[in-house]
Amino acid sequence: MRHLLDIMDLSVAEIDELIATANDIIARPAAYADVCAGKKLATLFFEPSTRTRLSFEAAMLDLGGKVLGFSDAQCSSSSKGESVADTIHVVSCYADIIAMRHPKEGAPRVASMHSEVPVINAGDGGHNHPTQTLTDLLTISRELGRLNDFTIGFCGDLKFGRTVHSLISALSRYTGIKIVLISPEELELPDYIQRDVIDKNGLESYKTTDLLEVMPQLDVLYMTRVQKERFFNEDDYLRLRDSYILTPDKLDTAKKDLKILHPLPRVNEISVKIDADPRACYFKQVRNGKFIRMALILKLLKEAEA
Repeated sequence: MRHLLDIMDLSVAEIDELIATANDIIARPAAYADVCAGKKLATLFFEPSTRTRLSFEAAMLDLGGKVLGFSDAQCSSSSKGESVADTIHVVSCYADIIAMRHPKEGAPRVASMHSEVPVINAGDGGHNHPTQTLTDLLTISRELGRLNDFTIGFCGDLKFGRTVHSLISALSRYTGIKIVLISPEELELPDYIQRDVIDKNGLESYKTTDLLEVMPQLDVLYMTRVQKERFFNEDDYLRLRDSYILTPDKLDTAKKDLKILHPLPRVNEISVKIDADPRACYFKQVRNGKFIRMALILKLLKEAEA
Protein backbone atom coordinates (compact mmCIF):
# COMPACT_ATOMS: atom_id res chain seq x y z
CA MET A 1 0.00 0.00 0.00
CA ARG A 2 1.41 3.39 -1.02
CA HIS A 3 1.34 6.15 1.62
CA LEU A 4 2.70 9.71 1.78
CA LEU A 5 4.46 10.20 5.11
CA ASP A 6 7.46 12.28 4.07
CA ILE A 7 8.02 14.47 1.02
CA MET A 8 11.03 12.29 0.21
CA ASP A 9 8.63 9.38 -0.36
CA LEU A 10 8.01 11.01 -3.74
CA SER A 11 10.55 11.13 -6.53
CA VAL A 12 11.20 14.38 -8.38
CA ALA A 13 9.39 12.88 -11.38
CA GLU A 14 6.35 12.11 -9.20
CA ILE A 15 6.33 15.65 -7.80
CA ASP A 16 6.49 17.02 -11.33
CA GLU A 17 3.60 14.69 -12.26
CA LEU A 18 1.50 15.93 -9.32
CA ILE A 19 2.20 19.55 -10.24
CA ALA A 20 1.19 18.85 -13.83
CA THR A 21 -2.05 17.20 -12.67
CA ALA A 22 -2.80 20.11 -10.31
CA ASN A 23 -2.26 22.58 -13.15
CA ASP A 24 -4.62 20.56 -15.33
CA ILE A 25 -7.24 20.56 -12.55
CA ILE A 26 -6.91 24.36 -12.34
CA ALA A 27 -7.35 24.65 -16.09
CA ARG A 28 -10.13 22.03 -16.47
CA PRO A 29 -11.99 21.62 -13.14
CA ALA A 30 -15.12 20.15 -14.74
CA ALA A 31 -13.11 17.19 -16.05
CA TYR A 32 -12.37 16.11 -12.46
CA ALA A 33 -15.78 16.77 -10.88
CA ASP A 34 -16.82 13.11 -10.56
CA VAL A 35 -13.61 11.10 -10.70
CA CYS A 36 -13.87 10.06 -7.03
CA ALA A 37 -17.60 9.36 -6.98
CA GLY A 38 -18.24 6.58 -4.49
CA LYS A 39 -14.94 7.14 -2.66
CA LYS A 40 -14.56 8.37 0.92
CA LEU A 41 -11.76 10.36 2.55
CA ALA A 42 -11.34 10.18 6.33
CA THR A 43 -9.79 13.26 7.94
CA LEU A 44 -8.34 12.31 11.34
CA PHE A 45 -7.12 15.50 12.96
CA PHE A 46 -5.78 14.92 16.46
CA GLU A 47 -4.41 18.48 16.40
CA PRO A 48 -6.22 21.73 15.45
CA SER A 49 -6.18 22.78 11.81
CA THR A 50 -8.16 25.05 9.53
CA ARG A 51 -6.48 25.24 6.11
CA THR A 52 -5.10 21.72 5.89
CA ARG A 53 -8.26 19.96 7.07
CA LEU A 54 -10.64 22.07 5.01
CA SER A 55 -8.45 21.88 1.92
CA PHE A 56 -8.44 18.07 2.12
CA GLU A 57 -12.20 18.08 2.53
CA ALA A 58 -12.70 20.58 -0.31
CA ALA A 59 -10.34 18.55 -2.49
CA MET A 60 -12.30 15.33 -2.03
CA LEU A 61 -15.67 17.04 -2.47
CA ASP A 62 -14.48 18.74 -5.68
CA LEU A 63 -13.45 15.30 -6.96
CA GLY A 64 -16.99 14.04 -6.36
CA GLY A 65 -16.13 12.00 -3.26
CA LYS A 66 -17.34 12.15 0.33
CA VAL A 67 -15.67 12.99 3.63
CA LEU A 68 -15.91 11.66 7.19
CA GLY A 69 -13.74 12.09 10.25
CA PHE A 70 -13.07 14.37 13.21
CA SER A 71 -11.32 17.69 13.80
CA ASP A 72 -10.44 17.27 17.47
CA ALA A 73 -8.92 14.35 19.36
CA GLN A 74 -11.51 14.87 22.07
CA CYS A 75 -14.17 13.91 19.53
CA SER A 76 -12.52 10.53 18.95
CA SER A 77 -12.00 7.40 21.01
CA SER A 78 -8.38 8.43 21.58
CA SER A 79 -9.85 10.51 24.43
CA LYS A 80 -10.79 7.15 25.98
CA GLY A 81 -7.29 5.80 25.51
CA GLU A 82 -7.66 4.09 22.13
CA SER A 83 -4.33 3.65 20.35
CA VAL A 84 -3.51 5.15 16.96
CA ALA A 85 -3.17 1.62 15.59
CA ASP A 86 -6.70 0.65 16.65
CA THR A 87 -8.19 3.93 15.42
CA ILE A 88 -6.63 3.36 11.99
CA HIS A 89 -7.74 -0.28 11.88
CA VAL A 90 -11.31 0.88 12.45
CA VAL A 91 -11.33 3.89 10.13
CA SER A 92 -9.71 2.01 7.26
CA CYS A 93 -12.78 -0.25 7.32
CA TYR A 94 -14.93 2.77 6.46
CA ALA A 95 -12.79 4.94 4.15
CA ASP A 96 -10.79 4.56 0.94
CA ILE A 97 -8.03 7.00 1.95
CA ILE A 98 -7.00 8.74 5.19
CA ALA A 99 -5.49 12.16 5.90
CA MET A 100 -4.08 12.31 9.43
CA ARG A 101 -2.61 15.06 11.59
CA HIS A 102 -1.11 14.24 14.97
CA PRO A 103 0.97 16.15 17.54
CA LYS A 104 3.35 13.21 18.02
CA GLU A 105 6.15 12.83 15.51
CA GLY A 106 5.99 9.50 13.74
CA ALA A 107 2.31 8.85 14.47
CA PRO A 108 1.32 8.77 10.77
CA ARG A 109 4.04 6.17 10.15
CA VAL A 110 2.56 4.00 12.90
CA ALA A 111 -0.84 4.53 11.30
CA SER A 112 0.44 3.41 7.91
CA MET A 113 1.59 0.12 9.41
CA HIS A 114 -1.97 -0.69 10.48
CA SER A 115 -4.02 0.73 7.62
CA GLU A 116 -5.79 -1.11 4.83
CA VAL A 117 -5.90 2.11 2.76
CA PRO A 118 -3.44 4.89 1.82
CA VAL A 119 -2.45 7.24 4.67
CA ILE A 120 -1.42 10.85 4.02
CA ASN A 121 0.58 12.64 6.70
CA ALA A 122 -1.16 15.98 7.22
CA GLY A 123 1.46 17.05 9.77
CA ASP A 124 3.12 15.27 12.68
CA GLY A 125 4.47 17.43 15.48
CA GLY A 126 7.46 19.52 14.43
CA HIS A 127 8.61 16.81 12.06
CA ASN A 128 6.98 16.76 8.63
CA HIS A 129 4.18 18.25 6.55
CA PRO A 130 4.52 16.82 3.02
CA THR A 131 1.27 18.14 1.55
CA GLN A 132 2.15 21.69 2.61
CA THR A 133 5.47 21.15 0.83
CA LEU A 134 3.65 20.05 -2.31
CA THR A 135 1.53 23.20 -1.97
CA ASP A 136 4.68 25.31 -1.66
CA LEU A 137 6.30 23.66 -4.67
CA LEU A 138 3.20 24.16 -6.81
CA THR A 139 3.06 27.82 -5.77
CA ILE A 140 6.74 28.45 -6.48
CA SER A 141 6.45 26.65 -9.81
CA ARG A 142 3.42 28.70 -10.85
CA GLU A 143 4.86 32.01 -9.63
CA LEU A 144 8.48 31.67 -10.77
CA GLY A 145 7.87 29.31 -13.67
CA ARG A 146 10.57 26.93 -12.40
CA LEU A 147 11.77 24.88 -9.44
CA ASN A 148 15.48 25.48 -9.88
CA ASP A 149 17.97 28.36 -9.92
CA PHE A 150 16.54 30.66 -7.25
CA THR A 151 17.35 31.98 -3.78
CA ILE A 152 14.86 31.33 -1.00
CA GLY A 153 14.96 32.86 2.45
CA PHE A 154 13.32 31.04 5.37
CA CYS A 155 12.48 33.51 8.13
CA GLY A 156 11.25 33.08 11.70
CA ASP A 157 10.87 29.77 13.50
CA LEU A 158 13.20 27.39 11.71
CA LYS A 159 13.65 25.08 14.70
CA PHE A 160 10.07 23.83 15.11
CA GLY A 161 8.73 24.70 11.66
CA ARG A 162 7.90 21.37 10.04
CA THR A 163 6.96 23.15 6.81
CA VAL A 164 10.47 24.59 6.61
CA HIS A 165 12.10 21.21 7.21
CA SER A 166 10.00 19.51 4.54
CA LEU A 167 10.49 22.23 1.92
CA ILE A 168 14.26 22.34 2.38
CA SER A 169 14.36 18.55 1.96
CA ALA A 170 12.31 18.77 -1.24
CA LEU A 171 14.39 21.60 -2.71
CA SER A 172 17.62 19.70 -2.02
CA ARG A 173 16.92 17.60 -5.13
CA TYR A 174 16.65 20.58 -7.49
CA THR A 175 19.59 22.44 -9.01
CA GLY A 176 20.79 25.97 -8.38
CA ILE A 177 18.96 26.44 -5.08
CA LYS A 178 20.45 28.82 -2.51
CA ILE A 179 19.06 28.65 1.03
CA VAL A 180 19.13 31.69 3.33
CA LEU A 181 18.29 30.95 6.98
CA ILE A 182 16.98 33.97 8.92
CA SER A 183 16.16 33.44 12.59
CA PRO A 184 17.08 34.26 16.18
CA GLU A 185 19.73 31.91 17.55
CA GLU A 186 17.14 30.17 19.75
CA LEU A 187 15.09 29.21 16.69
CA GLU A 188 17.83 28.18 14.27
CA LEU A 189 17.39 25.27 11.89
CA PRO A 190 18.06 21.94 13.66
CA ASP A 191 21.57 20.58 13.19
CA TYR A 192 20.29 17.38 11.58
CA ILE A 193 18.59 19.32 8.76
CA GLN A 194 21.70 21.38 8.18
CA ARG A 195 23.94 18.30 8.25
CA ASP A 196 21.80 15.62 6.60
CA VAL A 197 20.00 17.74 4.02
CA ILE A 198 21.80 21.00 3.24
CA ASP A 199 25.43 19.91 3.71
CA LYS A 200 24.95 16.37 2.43
CA ASN A 201 23.39 17.58 -0.81
CA GLY A 202 25.84 20.41 -1.31
CA LEU A 203 23.24 23.17 -1.13
CA GLU A 204 24.59 26.69 -0.87
CA SER A 205 23.35 28.19 2.39
CA TYR A 206 23.82 31.29 4.52
CA LYS A 207 22.76 31.93 8.10
CA THR A 208 21.86 35.35 9.53
CA THR A 209 19.75 37.05 12.19
CA ASP A 210 19.17 40.11 9.95
CA LEU A 211 16.33 39.94 7.42
CA LEU A 212 17.11 43.34 5.90
CA GLU A 213 20.70 42.30 5.20
CA VAL A 214 19.63 39.57 2.78
CA MET A 215 16.35 40.95 1.45
CA PRO A 216 17.80 42.20 -1.90
CA GLN A 217 19.08 38.68 -2.73
CA LEU A 218 15.80 36.81 -2.35
CA ASP A 219 13.57 35.46 -5.11
CA VAL A 220 11.28 33.81 -2.54
CA LEU A 221 10.73 34.81 1.10
CA TYR A 222 9.14 32.07 3.21
CA MET A 223 7.82 33.61 6.42
CA THR A 224 6.85 31.46 9.39
CA ARG A 225 4.93 31.85 12.62
CA VAL A 226 6.69 31.53 15.96
CA GLN A 227 4.62 28.60 17.22
CA LYS A 228 3.41 28.96 20.79
CA GLU A 229 2.32 25.33 20.93
CA ARG A 230 5.91 24.12 20.38
CA PHE A 231 7.31 25.97 23.42
CA PHE A 232 7.65 24.52 26.89
CA ASN A 233 8.34 27.95 28.38
CA GLU A 234 5.84 30.75 27.72
CA ASP A 235 8.40 33.43 28.63
CA ASP A 236 10.61 32.23 25.77
CA TYR A 237 7.65 32.38 23.40
CA LEU A 238 6.69 35.92 24.43
CA ARG A 239 10.29 37.05 24.04
CA LEU A 240 10.75 35.61 20.55
CA ARG A 241 7.34 35.85 18.88
CA ASP A 242 7.89 39.34 17.46
CA SER A 243 11.47 38.74 16.33
CA TYR A 244 10.58 39.19 12.66
CA ILE A 245 7.59 41.20 11.51
CA LEU A 246 7.39 41.88 7.78
CA THR A 247 6.15 45.43 7.09
CA PRO A 248 6.00 47.39 3.80
CA ASP A 249 9.13 49.41 4.60
CA LYS A 250 11.18 46.22 4.91
CA LEU A 251 10.37 45.46 1.27
CA ASP A 252 11.98 48.68 0.00
CA THR A 253 15.14 46.83 -1.04
CA ALA A 254 13.37 43.64 -2.17
CA LYS A 255 13.14 42.53 -5.78
CA LYS A 256 10.09 43.78 -7.63
CA ASP A 257 9.18 40.18 -8.47
CA LEU A 258 9.85 38.72 -5.01
CA LYS A 259 7.38 36.00 -4.01
CA ILE A 260 6.27 36.09 -0.34
CA LEU A 261 5.03 32.76 1.00
CA HIS A 262 3.66 31.73 4.39
CA PRO A 263 2.13 28.35 5.34
CA LEU A 264 -0.37 30.17 7.63
CA PRO A 265 -1.93 30.74 10.09
CA ARG A 266 -0.48 34.22 10.39
CA VAL A 267 -0.34 35.93 13.77
CA ASN A 268 1.45 39.24 13.29
CA GLU A 269 4.62 38.26 11.42
CA ILE A 270 3.29 39.73 8.16
CA SER A 271 1.56 43.09 8.30
CA VAL A 272 -1.92 43.07 6.74
CA LYS A 273 -0.72 46.08 4.73
CA ILE A 274 1.31 43.66 2.61
CA ASP A 275 -1.75 41.64 1.58
CA ALA A 276 -2.44 43.98 -1.34
CA ASP A 277 1.17 43.88 -2.55
CA PRO A 278 1.41 41.83 -5.78
CA ARG A 279 4.40 40.04 -4.26
CA ALA A 280 2.21 38.49 -1.53
CA CYS A 281 1.45 34.90 -2.55
CA TYR A 282 0.26 33.30 0.69
CA PHE A 283 -3.43 33.33 -0.16
CA LYS A 284 -2.59 31.88 -3.56
CA GLN A 285 -0.80 29.16 -1.60
CA VAL A 286 -4.02 28.37 0.24
CA ARG A 287 -5.88 27.97 -3.03
CA ASN A 288 -3.11 25.89 -4.55
CA GLY A 289 -3.25 23.56 -1.54
CA LYS A 290 -6.63 22.26 -2.59
CA PHE A 291 -5.52 21.51 -6.13
CA ILE A 292 -2.32 19.69 -5.21
CA ARG A 293 -4.22 17.61 -2.64
CA MET A 294 -6.75 16.72 -5.33
CA ALA A 295 -3.86 15.52 -7.49
CA LEU A 296 -2.38 13.52 -4.59
CA ILE A 297 -5.68 11.85 -3.68
CA LEU A 298 -6.12 10.80 -7.30
CA LYS A 299 -2.60 9.39 -7.49
CA LEU A 300 -2.80 7.34 -4.27
CA LEU A 301 -6.28 6.00 -5.01
CA LYS A 302 -5.21 5.00 -8.51
CA GLU A 303 -2.15 3.16 -7.16
CA ALA A 304 -4.23 1.45 -4.46
CA GLU A 305 -6.57 0.11 -7.12
CA ALA A 306 -3.79 -1.04 -9.45
